Amino acid sequence: MEYPIIAICALLASCLTLYSGFGLGTLLLPVFALFFPVEIAVAATAFVHGANSLLKVAVIGRHADRELVVRFGIPAILAAFIGAFTLGYASHFSEIFRYSIGSRTAIITPIKLMMGMLMFIFALFELLPKLRGLRFERKYLSVGGILSGFFGGFSGHQGALRSAFLTKVNVSPQAFVGTNAIIGCMVDVARITSYIFLFFLGGKAQVLSQGQWPLVLVGSVSAFAGVLLGKQFLHKLTMHTIQAITGMMLMGISILLLSGLL
Repeated sequence: MEYPIIAICALLASCLTLYSGFGLGTLLLPVFALFFPVEIAVAATAFVHGANSLLKVAVIGRHADRELVVRFGIPAILAAFIGAFTLGYASHFSEIFRYSIGSRTAIITPIKLMMGMLMFIFALFELLPKLRGLRFERKYLSVGGILSGFFGGFSGHQGALRSAFLTKVNVSPQAFVGTNAIIGCMVDVARITSYIFLFFLGGKAQVLSQGQWPLVLVGSVSAFAGVLLGKQFLHKLTMHTIQAITGMMLMGISILLLSGLL
């Protein structure tokens, strides 16, 4: 059952988020969290997101604005390492509380609380009109890179903040999409490298078990298909619809995480 769920979600998420520059990790992380522990779900999502980013760079990366890539991307990479190591540190904390609902045992841990609160905040940025329209000026690009990179490394939520900063800059739609793709790929490489190092440092032979890799492969292939499909049809979908879908899913999963039910 997990294979079709991940395949469909990866296909739709990749298709919906090609031009927005964010949402693939946001939509995939809750799906992987249904089958993996939260910290493993972040790593699995990173592999799919990284493979998807490489394809987007190949398809649209030539349109990127090099100045934006440098001014935003370099701080984002450095912050992504910090965010990833913060995730690795937080994942070793023991549970805080557990309770039962019928036959189901809910377990609340620090990592679930942090992830849940982050998702809740990002959901508000997608659902509330005032926050959805928030934009930043060019002089804050480095700050935006640091924030986007840190949350990209910690929870995988890098694209929403990155897009909020980059949409304020006077660039063409093609440059916006290409710049988003290259910076996202840079952050993915940084955080995937960190996740692998952290898991080896923690005494685990590999980031994902042998039985989990096929799910990542299915997600990656479906995300590839979503990029190609989205390139043809995404112009028919409004940004408001994308943000509403992302926000509602974030809100639901954040509640499940905060309650310990996920």
